[in-house]
Amino acid sequence: MCLLLGAAGVGKTLLVKRLQKLSSRDWRGDLGEPPPTLPTMGTNLTDIVAQRKITIRELGGCMGPIWSSYYGNCHSLLFMMDASNPTQLSASCVQLLGLLSSEQLAEASVLILFNKIDLPCYMTIEEIKSLMRLPDIIACAKQNITTLEISARKGTGLAKVLHWLQDEHRSSR
Repeated sequence: MCLLLGAAGVGKTLLVKRLQKLSSRDWRGDLGEPPPTLPTMGTNLTDIVAQRKITIRELGGCMGPIWSSYYGNCHSLLFMMDASNPTQLSASCVQLLGLLSSEQLAEASVLILFNKIDLPCYMTIEEIKSLMRLPDIIACAKQNITTLEISARKGTGLAKVLHWLQDEHRSSR
């Protein structure tokens, strides 16, 4: 099981839809226009086939207070942030610290995704790392943490996300 978490509106649903298309057998190299999405009010389960079936459980951003109810059986964690929204950064940082301090997630591999790099007002990964003191957070975390800049809308970086998922889910626990 892979959990996909992040604040409301960061692009989690679009990411899952794009990954599903990217991993499908009939994918021909063009993701096309972004499909329509609605805010996730609960949880969505999506299977991605990347050498093996990986189930991604997306939890709506509004469910933050009860995310911990879903930590059991979590092999990996995708945590998504909006790189174009500096006002949301501190709240996302607090959420991330809560996730990383959870004993249930101590063994989970973590991929932090900085989405919306296609927007002109996005902050670079260096700016975000500096503002969040991300190197310090990573150094203190029990988890193996990777970061990526992506655009779920344009498809930028999504192949790297899929490869990360494949690498993390090569063998079952």
